[in-house]
Amino acid sequence: MKKLIKSFKNNHTSIIIPLYNEETRLDYCFDIIKKFLKKNQKFFFEIIFINDGSDDQSQSTIRKFINKNKKEFFNAKIKLISYKKNLGKGYAIKRGIFASQSKWILTCDVDMSVLPEQYIIWKRKKLIKDKNCAYIASRSHKNSKIKSKFVRRKLGGILKLILFNFFNLKISDTQCGFKVFHSCYIKKIFNKIKCYDYAFDVETMLLLNNNNIKIIELPVTWVHRSGSKVHLIKDSAKFFLDLLILKKRLLK
Repeated sequence: MKKLIKSFKNNHTSIIIPLYNEETRLDYCFDIIKKFLKKNQKFFFEIIFINDGSDDQSQSTIRKFINKNKKEFFNAKIKLISYKKNLGKGYAIKRGIFASQSKWILTCDVDMSVLPEQYIIWKRKKLIKDKNCAYIASRSHKNSKIKSKFVRRKLGGILKLILFNFFNLKISDTQCGFKVFHSCYIKKIFNKIKCYDYAFDVETMLLLNNNNIKIIELPVTWVHRSGSKVHLIKDSAKFFLDLLILKKRLLK
């Protein structure tokens, strides 16, 4: 028992999952989480769902999942933060980060395009070790395995050029939702975040750079999941506008 308690203290991680109107994709997410927890019983996880003002049945679906499984997993505590107004993914992640109680914090998308097992793979390969670094999944990494549509890959390349020219940001993939931070700096970073919509990932990377937090891009296995609410053309235009606003604010 003492060994188990010591292992939990050394391997305590918060997993933050933001969502908005995702009732149709939650069952798949739940299945992945249950398999993940059963497979990794020497780790302890604080799983925080952030319901960002959903007007479907997402909130009640998550509550049912928590109530049904709260006694099944001794190596996890599953929580739900919910509020009525949709404020954006950046705000949802901020709420999750400030509610987290672990040293290491993982953010991932509810569609599980990157499985949480990727985090364990990184840990076992000793790729995550320095608390003064941020570790982000990069779909552009030479060792990544990606299953996505051609148009998405092209848009990713265009975004990379924009970020370099706008902000001199030399990161190949800011937008993948799978990121690992340490509690020693991330609450300070997110306290300064002002972008809560599409550009919040970019602002996060810029703030990490400005605070001398090294950003390390790691290989990932990523699969496009159907059911996304992102409209490639309309939302790409909105993202570009958000980047212009961010650029203007940084020039002041």
